[in-house]
Amino acid sequence: MNIFDTLYLDAIMDEVVPKATFFRDRYFPTAEGDIFAADKVLTEYRKGDRKMAAFVDSRAGDIPVDRRGYTINEYTPAFIAPSRILTQDDLNQRGFGEALYAGSSPAKRAAKLLKQDMTDLDLRISRREEWMAVQTMLNNACTMQSYIDANTQGETLYIKFFDAASEHTYTISSGAEWDGNSADIVGDVRAMCRLLTLRGLPAVDLILGSDAADAVFNNDKLRQLLNVNSGIGFGAINEQLTKYDGVVFMGTLNFGGNRLNVFSVDETYVDDSNATQSYFPAKGAMVTAPGCGHMMYGQITQIDFGSSDFSTHVGKRVPKFFVDQDKDTRKLRVGTRPLAAPKNYCPYIYAADVVS
Repeated sequence: MNIFDTLYLDAIMDEVVPKATFFRDRYFPTAEGDIFAADKVLTEYRKGDRKMAAFVDSRAGDIPVDRRGYTINEYTPAFIAPSRILTQDDLNQRGFGEALYAGSSPAKRAAKLLKQDMTDLDLRISRREEWMAVQTMLNNACTMQSYIDANTQGETLYIKFFDAASEHTYTISSGAEWDGNSADIVGDVRAMCRLLTLRGLPAVDLILGSDAADAVFNNDKLRQLLNVNSGIGFGAINEQLTKYDGVVFMGTLNFGGNRLNVFSVDETYVDDSNATQSYFPAKGAMVTAPGCGHMMYGQITQIDFGSSDFSTHVGKRVPKFFVDQDKDTRKLRVGTRPLAAPKNYCPYIYAADVVS
């Protein structure tokens, strides 16, 4: 058995437990039909329908109703392919967490490093997918800068899910920021919900950046509404940690009949300059619903290890093994071609800079 054969690499890849990420998993899940056996993927979305049936004269019989139109686009997903080199030194030195005299052979250590490398590369891909999901929700579009190597920029890819202008944003009135005395948090969130329900779309979640969450938590008007003696069933704040790093479930609040699950998000990642960045803006707020989009994947065509022919693989992750005879090194690559896309037209409403 050759563990570096793509068939076995796929089996090992399947055993890697994927990292739980908030935006990708909750708002852009992947269904069976979202993994395409093609280089391009199809995205289609339609606007909500809120028209009424017409009254019909007794002599007319019926009134034909037009089918709802929808927008369909064809995209080639960007290619993501982190890799890691395995040298003889990696096989000889003690691994992280390994006993000082473990007695592992180079072959056993190579197999162990292979799975660990797959896990590490999958984590990096998951962080990129999380970033793509957030960017799509913030901008109703996503700009992807490709690289030729670690330092040389290549083509810039831009995908948008609107025509002339997007309708996914809400602007807080000047002077009415949520950390000020003139704040109208309930009115603003209710208006954001209204923008969705007017399109026939659900409003289920309120996502808050860390600063916006602090403003909501400390707002005196909301505290009065939360008072059980007020006679208003506004909800309750009972903060709980979630399975997602940096995400806190704050509670359920009632905004004009829209009972929203409120989340405080402080998810972070490290960028190319080794600076810590937030996925979601600290001063931002968003109203949306779980499953508002989906993460789709295109196929990957490659020459597998030990073969001279091209093979096409369909899946979320596609591993590939290389051998450099001249440098006596091995390399593992994990490839993927994801695309985050909404299922409906503007199924999220984003408000930037809700606090000063």
